[in-house]
Amino acid sequence: MEHMLDIITNELSAGPVLVRRAWEITLDGGPSMVLIWFVAFLMIALGANVWLTMTFSGMRCRSKRKIRAWVADPSLARGVVGRLICEARTSVTPDAASLAFAEYKSDELEPFDRQLKFMKICVNTAPLLGLFGTVTGMLGTFAALASGSGGEQTMGDIAKGISEALITTEAGLVVALPGLFLHYYLSRKLRGFQNHIDDAETLCRKAALGRAF
Repeated sequence: MEHMLDIITNELSAGPVLVRRAWEITLDGGPSMVLIWFVAFLMIALGANVWLTMTFSGMRCRSKRKIRAWVADPSLARGVVGRLICEARTSVTPDAASLAFAEYKSDELEPFDRQLKFMKICVNTAPLLGLFGTVTGMLGTFAALASGSGGEQTMGDIAKGISEALITTEAGLVVALPGLFLHYYLSRKLRGFQNHIDDAETLCRKAALGRAF
């Protein structure tokens, strides 16, 4: 294991400064740092997937005035909401008009909601992993104090344990705080689009109800 770490260290020593520094922090932080980096990768991957998909799939909120105009004249409708309005306006009953919106929410929006829930788990897990690294680092420090003779070796072990405790605590917070703000932004963006879809559905139901009579 140590031989493999030496090989990786030698390979990364020729890389960018940021990569070298990240690898040094990982080594100083101990095993908990590997878990923290893994959680950070999952969190960023989920957040990027949600943001990119919502941005480039036409999930845009329109003004209520434009939605009313689209409901009155479906030929003007554009984008995802426009397509749903066109499908709903061909229905003869309010329940049938809601069917297209219900299918879209189930097929397209619920996966985003599940990904954001898993992302929130990652955000909450990061500081706990940092706390775990703090505990293991302090245990190493106390073990060095109990078994050492006070020489340079003992002081080195103590410093290593304290360094591990502090690095993992900081890393857990550094990962969790940006993740918390990103999760809030994406959740608000998704909730706003869901409310937008609900408004369009309500207008389509009213139009279908008026046509039924």
